[in-house]
Amino acid sequence: MKSRLHRDFFNMKNVYLFLLTKSIGLYINLLSFVLPKKASQLAYAFFSEPRKGKLTLNKLPKILKETYTETFKYKEHSFQAYVWSGNETKILLIHGWESNSSRWENLLPHLKKSGSTIIAIDGPAHGLSSGKEFSIPNYAEYINIAVTKFEPKYLIGHSIGGKACLYYQSIYQNSGIKKMVVLGSPSEFKIILQNYINLLSLNSKISKELENHYLNHFKLKIDEFSSQLFASKLNTKGLIAHDYDDSVVSFEEAKKIARSWKNADFIETKGLGHSMHDDELYQKIVDFIKD
Repeated sequence: MKSRLHRDFFNMKNVYLFLLTKSIGLYINLLSFVLPKKASQLAYAFFSEPRKGKLTLNKLPKILKETYTETFKYKEHSFQAYVWSGNETKILLIHGWESNSSRWENLLPHLKKSGSTIIAIDGPAHGLSSGKEFSIPNYAEYINIAVTKFEPKYLIGHSIGGKACLYYQSIYQNSGIKKMVVLGSPSEFKIILQNYINLLSLNSKISKELENHYLNHFKLKIDEFSSQLFASKLNTKGLIAHDYDDSVVSFEEAKKIARSWKNADFIETKGLGHSMHDDELYQKIVDFIKD
């Protein structure tokens, strides 16, 4: 009986979320015929604002309380960095969408065995970083500020954080970065955007305006905002890991990156899902960094 109640509640919640998203999409579509600029701004706001992943100082996860922290400024916003002190070898960790720096809790014990100094940052609108808007170009700027400050030799990124690492290194070509690890990361931004458009059933007018937003604000064509394109420009040694059962980012996305990144190894896993928390995988990451 209890199991059935849970199942019914879950189904009702899914129906509610479906109706909510379609209602939002309908409103934006109707608004586009009257106030097109406002409609496109609203569509972008829903797309770029994470619903989860924020932190507060009074409820900071225990793993982040073990660090010393530093706050950096970028334009009108600030972002938070956490440092687990160690030796002169430094590793920078970049989390994914609707997450924060505490997501590295399972990996940290493996990295700490090397004695390295470990740094993690909260992305735009995530963790203790300010703002409501997340974008990969801004995340890449956060990475650049952190790299300039801490001078890490290694970058590890999960999901959209991995894409941000690839974008960063393709732009800056930082020779100080010796190796990069990319976990469960998407390749084609166009797929991410199209999934959002399909979810809300947005019309072609709004779809075009969303693409124009990236072109006008970030000077990026959607078709060119691709991790396999970024990876093709890299000389940095890389490790790509992706789970065959990832229901968030298709396994095919990792294969695209692997085909383009000539100096990278590809680890295929199964049964880990999108989070990819696994002691065996984490040990392979440590071995890759040490090698």
